[in-house]
Amino acid sequence: MYIYLYDNFLRQKKYDSEIRAMEVRLTDYGIAGKILRLTNYIDAKQIIDDEIKRGAKTVVIVGNDHTFGHVLSRAATCECVFGFLPIGPDNTIAKVLGIPVGVGACDTLAKRRREKLDIGWMNNRYFVSRLQVPPAKVKVIYDGKFTVSANDLMEVVVCNLQPFYYKSTKKDSNQQEVHPQDGKLEAFIRPLTKKRFWGYNYESPSVFPFEEMEIVGDSAFAVEADGKTSKEIKVKIKLAHGKIDMVVGRDRKF
Repeated sequence: MYIYLYDNFLRQKKYDSEIRAMEVRLTDYGIAGKILRLTNYIDAKQIIDDEIKRGAKTVVIVGNDHTFGHVLSRAATCECVFGFLPIGPDNTIAKVLGIPVGVGACDTLAKRRREKLDIGWMNNRYFVSRLQVPPAKVKVIYDGKFTVSANDLMEVVVCNLQPFYYKSTKKDSNQQEVHPQDGKLEAFIRPLTKKRFWGYNYESPSVFPFEEMEIVGDSAFAVEADGKTSKEIKVKIKLAHGKIDMVVGRDRKF
């Protein structure tokens, strides 16, 4: 039994034709199922747990990167197979998973090629795609062995599934892309160098694969994980023990 979780933005008229085409393709494959619509106020884990009790075996997330993170940051430990049908812009995770955006994703779902995906854990909650600390006065402690700090501000990005995109400077026309690797989380650290009169320049990022690390600040700093932002003084990050059973494409990046 398949359950499809539609993001609320798919109610927009511009997605109607693509949604209809996908639903027809799913029916042709014999994997159409119950459709549920998400909002910011719905507990995805509770919905999925209830549907599993009713016999659901596969839960399919329909939307974009934000939808993917919103659902799995809450429901990563649910005992089911997850699928993903990416629609519209902001779909960098789909590329990593080897899933085409749009109707072609139905073909990938029907083939049910599955892989176990790592789950990140931070301060008693999960994250699946990416965690980011915007430029702040923080230091990073890796595996309890060594510390990285900057003279002033430092940006920290921890990647699990979602790639890290960056530019060397604001005026740089070339965007760099780094794909996370399977098996460990990766932290990308970019110190900021203060200009003589105003503003900052980003330095090139350093990459540190790790199993556990802490980000510590002298004062509260912002942390964004899977679209949810909080203020923290200290963040402990590591791989969770469980894994996500996910339908992926042949051209996945791991």
